[in-house]
Amino acid sequence: MSPEAPAPAAPPPAAPPLGPAPRMPRWGLRVLGAIVLIVAIQLGRLGLEAALIEYAQRILLLAGINVILAVSLNLINGTTGQFSIGHAGFMAIGAYGAAFLGVHMAPALQVLFGPGMLSDAITFNLALILGALLAGLSGFCVGLPSLRLRGDYLAIVTLGFGEIIRIVFNNATFLGSATGYFGDSPAGLPTYTNLFWVYVWVAIVIVVIWNLTFSQTGRSLSAIREDEIAAEAMATPTTRLKVLAFSLSAAGAGIAGGLFAHMQSGIRPEDFKFDKSIDMIVMIIVGGLGSVSGAALGGIFVAVSLELMRDLHEYRLVLYALLLIVIMLVRPEGILGSRELPQLLASRFVRLGRGGQGGARGARS
Repeated sequence: MSPEAPAPAAPPPAAPPLGPAPRMPRWGLRVLGAIVLIVAIQLGRLGLEAALIEYAQRILLLAGINVILAVSLNLINGTTGQFSIGHAGFMAIGAYGAAFLGVHMAPALQVLFGPGMLSDAITFNLALILGALLAGLSGFCVGLPSLRLRGDYLAIVTLGFGEIIRIVFNNATFLGSATGYFGDSPAGLPTYTNLFWVYVWVAIVIVVIWNLTFSQTGRSLSAIREDEIAAEAMATPTTRLKVLAFSLSAAGAGIAGGLFAHMQSGIRPEDFKFDKSIDMIVMIIVGGLGSVSGAALGGIFVAVSLELMRDLHEYRLVLYALLLIVIMLVRPEGILGSRELPQLLASRFVRLGRGGQGGARGARS
């Protein structure tokens, strides 16, 4: 009698199904993106400083400062639909505030952190933040009573504020009066501003304004622009939102003023005259009212075009005015209108893709 065959072995247990791969949290992606951006800005700065002469670097610095001014002003003039022509006053507050506070904070911070790049960076950025807070507080104080006005009346109030600020600095003896403020050193203010810090602050301001513009608050600001009475009827706190936009816009101008102050040896009240406010309005109109990326392009356009025409001397402003007239005739809505550059590029790629698919279908048929 043959022995029984052994029983077959039981099959191994099935492996549990694999779940979805772990995803990085949103805050982690944002931190990673910020690190990549900072590294890219630093590498770009090193490359540009090695390749460009000092004059070309100055144009890039002015272009970055103009981008901050234009994007911040676009929040109140473009997104909210108000008309402010006193933005140079807020820039002046940020410039004088950052310069004065930076000069007087530097010795204490050098004792705390030691002399060197670290203390300089902390002094500079802390001075910029404090200057922006002063400008934002000034915007709040001006906006709270005046933003109940509309149209031309608001423009006159902001124009008066800008001139009052300039005259105050023109007569402030502890800030150098009409001669200007050059700090306590015979060499003038420390030139902390470089391509890295300018474009880091450009990125910060654009991200803040972009997120605000495309948030629920931004949609409420757009509703105020389209029809303020209808927005009030829908229980939108119009005055509070306008004051918020005005304060943030003024703070952005204050950051630009602080960067401008530390780009040279000193600042003067004449640097913030009425025509400076007009230049800012030109930036956002050329780029496109209501467009964040359009305002950035307008700021770059004004900085580059004025510097390229500097050798024309007395004909420079005439040709600049003619160039603006041509742009308004050809593109009255501005370079981008109310559209944003990413949306415009995405629509172009979609059209190109459809055109390629249509050509392939025609070839097959």
